[in-house]
Amino acid sequence: MKRRPFLAALPLAFASLQAADKSSRLRVAVIGHTGRGNYGHGLDTMWLRIPETEIVAVADTDAKGLEGAQKKLSVSRGFADYHQMLTEMKPDIIAVGPRHLDQHRDMIMAAVKAGARGIYVEKPFCRSLEEADEIIAACDKAGTKLAVAHRNRQHPVLPVIAKLIEEGLIGRVLEMRGRGKEDPRGGSLDLWVLGGHVMNLACFFGGDPVSCSASVLQEGKLVTREHVKEGDEGIGPLAGNEVHARYELSKGMQLFFDSIQGAGVKEAAFGLQIIGTKGIIDFRADTEPLAHLLPGSPFRPVVEPRTWVPITTGGVGKPEPIKDLGKLVSSHEVAGRDLIAAMQENRAPLCDAEQGRQTIELISAIFESHRLNGQRVTFPMKTRVNPLSLL
Repeated sequence: MKRRPFLAALPLAFASLQAADKSSRLRVAVIGHTGRGNYGHGLDTMWLRIPETEIVAVADTDAKGLEGAQKKLSVSRGFADYHQMLTEMKPDIIAVGPRHLDQHRDMIMAAVKAGARGIYVEKPFCRSLEEADEIIAACDKAGTKLAVAHRNRQHPVLPVIAKLIEEGLIGRVLEMRGRGKEDPRGGSLDLWVLGGHVMNLACFFGGDPVSCSASVLQEGKLVTREHVKEGDEGIGPLAGNEVHARYELSKGMQLFFDSIQGAGVKEAAFGLQIIGTKGIIDFRADTEPLAHLLPGSPFRPVVEPRTWVPITTGGVGKPEPIKDLGKLVSSHEVAGRDLIAAMQENRAPLCDAEQGRQTIELISAIFESHRLNGQRVTFPMKTRVNPLSLL
């Protein structure tokens, strides 16, 4: 994709927070599944923060869950069958909330068929490139705008940092390093559930992926067919509690991603570092400020202490001028408004289905390289199903 228009669009989309059109309200329907991914990370309540929308119905096959959702969202219409809800209510926007991936494809395709103008779906996008291809083809044919909930991608500090890097803030960029939370989910599950955020962010700065080389291990041994099982959260075939990957990106940067079960620390959580000859920019996902700078060569020991300096939309070490920015991003309000703007302006959302597919491809490439004994896998990938199913 072309990066310059994307960078330019970010501030414009965020500006719509301050100047939204309230002349008409868009009808929103929410799909959840209590006990099977629930409503994601607030993909139901986010619309209550956007006065240009009105939640008209919610669907949940769990009766108690549905009752609770109706009360929480102050919605009178509740459905056990989301197909019935879509047929009767004909909403403008559909929120696909469950975290469990095995439901996303069917819910999205039903939403497109029902004539949805916009869809906001919990990450990860879907289970395979095959599913992503099908979804994108359907959305393109129908003219439906789909956005994926990689909410840090819409953070307005990103273009600020991109400009600072271009101006030489950290010298020559040498590499990027990302890690998952590395909690009990560490390894392949961490890669799917949280690593996608890191990779999506890395591609903003490094460009489209060119190749991947990787290995996946279980208790220190290379994963084989015997290790593969059905993964949690509807992911599909899954194996490995340790993942190591190296990517080449189109802007010439190298991206390394690693996740080892139990290796994470609470203070660090998960994130991405851009390492240059004159400093490091560190992103801690879902925190505010999102980014910090450590100036100076990362390879030269020094006597004097170094301090991490926050980077805000105002600049390095400046106070954040946007009030409650962390809440605006974490609540998905920024992303929701961008989806609405994309519908009105007939453009792609800032984190659209193409980027959702790209993130799934980055994940899939790790398993494909491992399946091929660590071979360098190039993009776009030829294998469109889950590579672990082919072991």
